[in-house]
Amino acid sequence: MTAAAPRRTLVIAELSANHGGDLERTRDTIRAMHDAGADAVKLQTYRPSSLTLDLSEGPFAPLPEGPWKGWRPYDLFEEGALPYAWHEELFALGRELGMTVFSTPFDLEGLALLEQLECPIYKVASLEIAHVPLLEAIAATGKPVVLSTGAATLGDVELALEVLGRDRDDVTLLTCTTAYPTPMEEVHLRSMPALAHAFGLPVGLSDHTVGHTVAVAAVALGATMVEKHFVLDRAQGGIDAPFSMEPGEFRALVDAVRATEAALGPHGYHQSPSSVAARRRGRSIFVAEPVAAGAALTDRNLRVVRPGAGLHPRHFREVLGRTARVDLEPGTPLAWHHLERDAPLEPAARDAEGARHGD
Repeated sequence: MTAAAPRRTLVIAELSANHGGDLERTRDTIRAMHDAGADAVKLQTYRPSSLTLDLSEGPFAPLPEGPWKGWRPYDLFEEGALPYAWHEELFALGRELGMTVFSTPFDLEGLALLEQLECPIYKVASLEIAHVPLLEAIAATGKPVVLSTGAATLGDVELALEVLGRDRDDVTLLTCTTAYPTPMEEVHLRSMPALAHAFGLPVGLSDHTVGHTVAVAAVALGATMVEKHFVLDRAQGGIDAPFSMEPGEFRALVDAVRATEAALGPHGYHQSPSSVAARRRGRSIFVAEPVAAGAALTDRNLRVVRPGAGLHPRHFREVLGRTARVDLEPGTPLAWHHLERDAPLEPAARDAEGARHGD
């Protein structure tokens, strides 16, 4: 039976805030995603008011630390928001290029817009995993869901799955670290197979590290999808640019993922055609010295050498002491028809035969 091929990893390019407020730049970015080998484009659908309040005090004050230090949350989200008026054109462009286009909604208004655009998949951001009203509305669409778990406890994941429908098999759990960029020591990639084991669902990675090492390792650990932020040119700046991949870097990621898939092969233990062919170059039993018909076979006139044209080495002790039916020349791969059908010598007799040859 031919082994099933491994599942192809869905490689997702995340636009996020890298539109830069420029529609033409955004079109060029999606075209570059396609050219770099992305399977899918992911957008984010929100207005600043979808996430926070337009206030400046207390929890709404400028952020005191981190990559967006000094930004008011409202201003940060205003900077990153993809205009709703662009969505229809961007969905159409991605589909024209043969890519899956989907989005992360952050409120019911955004979800309604995406439903009008026939969004095929919904992603739930890690900080939205407890947004039960939004989860209920997403569940009601019946669409597949990608659930990011970056800031979630296992209890949070369990609750979200209960809301979405625990008997569903079209939910993918993404390991994610909510740090931008993510330090390597905070990735905790082994959480991904642990999630798969705990919930019996497909898993993947939303990756905010620099480079593609972690994404490739995730594929080796069983990721069915990997997501990376994409930017045309980091030098143009932007709130997500520092941890986003440029087109050449993303192409290197895709190539490395595809090479990893090829190297992984199917599940289970399998020998490649090259390995099967190599078995013929393995060891077997050969005649090493002339053996006259009627003479005994010994560990002097037999050798276990390459290639594998003779009897399997497991028969070596079995043939010692038997007599040759025909004259055997050095280099003959030993076969059963070369032997008389008599019983092997007793160990003492075999030892004596070896002693006569100076062993």
